[in-house]
Amino acid sequence: ARMIAGVNEKFGPCNVTKIRVSNLTRAKETADIIARQLPPSIKNDSNDIVLVDGIERMDPDPNLNEGRPAHTIPGGKASSSIIEKMDECHPNAERAFENYFHRADPPPQQNNNDEELIASTTITTTIDSNKEQSQQHEFEIIVGHANIIRYFFCRALQLPPEAWLRLCIFNCSLTYLTIRPTGTVSARMLGDIGHLGYENSTFSMHHGFNW
Repeated sequence: ARMIAGVNEKFGPCNVTKIRVSNLTRAKETADIIARQLPPSIKNDSNDIVLVDGIERMDPDPNLNEGRPAHTIPGGKASSSIIEKMDECHPNAERAFENYFHRADPPPQQNNNDEELIASTTITTTIDSNKEQSQQHEFEIIVGHANIIRYFFCRALQLPPEAWLRLCIFNCSLTYLTIRPTGTVSARMLGDIGHLGYENSTFSMHHGFNW
């Protein structure tokens, strides 16, 4: 939340369009904290935060819940319980990845008098000069859990998903992936905690860096 607020104040507001969150309580509480740092929000009759100004607070998605998203290689012999957990979680994690990680839809095409398609670069300047906001970068925030985030990271960069457990990300960290209209993907951050002090740096049951 501090990082989002800092970006808004110093570099101009991010064009956040959606906040997605898992169905676990700790994730929904974190999403509420983040929502308070975004443009003006209101509360509904259930006292839930509902964002306005074009930002959608999506319903909690159980497919984003924490779990064991894939087998790990290298790794020792997996117990039957681990295999069962993976078999249960993997389809959900993969379904969430396919739903949320894709290039933006191309702008609508129009025909000129000669029935030829207008280039998309022309469309952005001729369709509607009042839609400048829609041509900016769009940001979606996914509030999730370390295992699933690491799995998404590997899948988005076309790395073997079985490598997810070799990555470590701290609690309350920020992972930033960019998906371009061409379909290429790059990672700008993985588990970044520059907005946290050392005293607030934790991973699992560990504190700080010496573990």
